Amino acid sequence: MPYKFSFRQKSPKRRFLLILGLATFIACITLGLMIMFYTPLIDKLDMSTAERLGIGVLLLAYSILRFFRLFKKDPQDDEE
Repeated sequence: MPYKFSFRQKSPKRRFLLILGLATFIACITLGLMIMFYTPLIDKLDMSTAERLGIGVLLLAYSILRFFRLFKKDPQDDEE
């Protein structure tokens, strides 16, 4: 999988999507860790430990997937 780490100027649309992608990544990481380890939230959730950890792990895996897709090379970038 080719990844593109380019420091050239991005269009406003690409910059906005990058910021939105980073915000989604941070939100999913935070929510996953909160579901797994944050005691006040654990007390309010009526779930078993296995269910809670499963949902937390899924959110963490999703956030990692989103992070790597932020830097995936787009075929349209070659045309510019």
